[in-house]
Amino acid sequence: MPDRQPASGPSRSEAFWRAFLHDPFSVRGLHQADGAWVVRTYQPGACKVELVDDKGVAAAMENLGGGFFFGLPRRPPRYRLRIHWPGAVQETEDPYAFGAILGDVDLYLFSEGSHWNLAEKFGATPLIHDGVPGVSFVVWAPNAQRVSAVGDFNSWDGRRHPMRLRHGAGVWEIFIPRLEPGESYKYEIVARDGTVLPLRADPIARQTEHPPATASVVAPLPAFDWHDAQWMAERQQEPDSAISIYEVHAASWMRPEGTSGTLTWDGLGDRLIPYVKQLGFTHIELLPVMEHPFSGSWGYQPLSQFAPSGRFGTPAEFARFIDRCHCEGLGVILDWVPAHFPNDAHGLAHFDGTALYEHADPREGSHPDWNTCVYNLGRREVQGFMIASALWWLKTFHADGLRVDAVASMLYRDYSRREGEWIPNIHGGRENLEAIDFLKRLNSVVGQECPGAVMIAEESTAWPGVSAPVSKGGLGFSYKWNMGWMHDMLRYLSCDPLYRRWHHHDMTFGLLYAFSERFVLPLSHDEVVHGKGSLYGKMPGDKWQKLATLRAYFAFMWTHPGKKLLFMGGEFAQVAEWNHDISLEWHLLDHEGHRGVHQWVAELNHLYRNERDLFATDADPAGFGWLVADDTDNSVFAFARGSLITVINMTPVPRHHYRLGVPRQGCWREILNSDSAHYGGGNIGNLGRLETVPEASHGMPQSLILTLPPLGALILKSEC
Repeated sequence: MPDRQPASGPSRSEAFWRAFLHDPFSVRGLHQADGAWVVRTYQPGACKVELVDDKGVAAAMENLGGGFFFGLPRRPPRYRLRIHWPGAVQETEDPYAFGAILGDVDLYLFSEGSHWNLAEKFGATPLIHDGVPGVSFVVWAPNAQRVSAVGDFNSWDGRRHPMRLRHGAGVWEIFIPRLEPGESYKYEIVARDGTVLPLRADPIARQTEHPPATASVVAPLPAFDWHDAQWMAERQQEPDSAISIYEVHAASWMRPEGTSGTLTWDGLGDRLIPYVKQLGFTHIELLPVMEHPFSGSWGYQPLSQFAPSGRFGTPAEFARFIDRCHCEGLGVILDWVPAHFPNDAHGLAHFDGTALYEHADPREGSHPDWNTCVYNLGRREVQGFMIASALWWLKTFHADGLRVDAVASMLYRDYSRREGEWIPNIHGGRENLEAIDFLKRLNSVVGQECPGAVMIAEESTAWPGVSAPVSKGGLGFSYKWNMGWMHDMLRYLSCDPLYRRWHHHDMTFGLLYAFSERFVLPLSHDEVVHGKGSLYGKMPGDKWQKLATLRAYFAFMWTHPGKKLLFMGGEFAQVAEWNHDISLEWHLLDHEGHRGVHQWVAELNHLYRNERDLFATDADPAGFGWLVADDTDNSVFAFARGSLITVINMTPVPRHHYRLGVPRQGCWREILNSDSAHYGGGNIGNLGRLETVPEASHGMPQSLILTLPPLGALILKSEC
């Protein structure tokens, strides 16, 4: 609301009114004037205001008009305001009678970008201040003329609660007594040039209104009831851990029957947790749940880096969901977006009238792919803001890890930019030195503060050492998504089997670099949207061939070095491309072929988690060996992982009497066959047990004679 001058009374001067708004604590509240105590307050719409002291004695304040009241307390300095509104009387302490909220240490740590508990001190925080309950509001806006807390509690009137500026840090604060959690609020900010900006949501809000509403909500202090102490103490992130991730978009996994709404966190807890547990996955990964105004962004354009989306319930309900996951033996990974943010009017863009969170120059501060703003990670306050956000999800909500989105776009200044559209670094190069410093610092701090948490990079380039320790020159991530592997695999699988012999290297190339990083093998949401079709739709041939190919591919993936990630719907071969506005095609589980894929994924997860050879040596070249990598004519692949062998035939032709050299003589057992009728196949296989023959093949002194099912995979285990 624009600045106004009072209509009447001794405070008519423009200088007084400006002080009343821009330096309110110098004028409002209790002050000494000419040896007497004076209280000034602004209560537009009030019929009468009285001063009440500790003994309950009231003294009427003079109504100066325009909402201004002036009074002389009898026994200062303790007093309350008794405000007579039309039809109601309110008694409360005066916000302008309270001292500073933040201490010098808090301000120093914030300015240095090292305040890891921002959400406990900044934003809206219920607390006891000078013995009085209420809510403190603290926000960073160093270039503002004025900042006011506004909400239903003051009729969204920015004149009512202008805040105190803590000079040097650019931080504004106010304590509003007797306010309680549940209040909606924003900030009214007057820019340096006097422009009143659109109302801003709180950057450090811990709760928000349900979209499309955009206000922040005063949240209770986190006091969640956790039952996962054992899980938190025992969780691991070592490369020899089994990690199989089910990636979920919470809004569209399953919608309540007959509605366009979404399941709440409690509803997801009731249905998603047992479903994922039955399938044998170790982790659920949630697409960003940080509040985002546009549902079509799937959460990848968040504005509230500390608030779980109101679409699914309260922060306490979100914490309860994670607690339930842990109690059922499931980890939770959250997608987290530090690369960019949307430019919605109520958000971070030009927050105080200047480029505060983002770069000012569009060659650095505007992302061409998503029409979003790019965080200025060279600013210590912004670095600290983002690291505090990461820690908030890991520590407060017990998340087991973060999958960091769009890391490639952070590493390179020329990412998705043409010549002349980017600014070189101080050395003239394309590397984004500030973002690199941020990522290293982020991973170092997480490692110190959150033992056992994993940090996973979505990084699609050949940047070296993404998962190498910071101490050895790396970025310090726990794992990196293997995007190249994913694209090679899907390109190969989309080929007609007749032509796969000319693309054989797509299946083998990934092993040339499989141990250069600690990898996650992703089949993510990005591969089943924007006209790319579903995994099922990418497979050539009729329905039988599509389902068989998908089962064989999953066998290759689950026995290949690297942790696993599968986007929802892939586990039962969803036919349609993913649509974030509707539920998955759950009716497909009524069909034998799709139900077979579902059961196959569960069997693979069970095998994977129970056979250390399939996960303990993911980062060790000694844990993998090709047996057949060059049979292009038959499109056959075979490799060993310790005592296990995977054999895959990627043509629709059965291969009878196929000789395979194996590393151990004696008995081998066919423990899984993707062509089993149990999974919707034709039951072509080897009747369970095979004995080696003393005939050399594939560089081995003994071999097996196998029947390879069409578009099928065999997993064999040595019983020697």
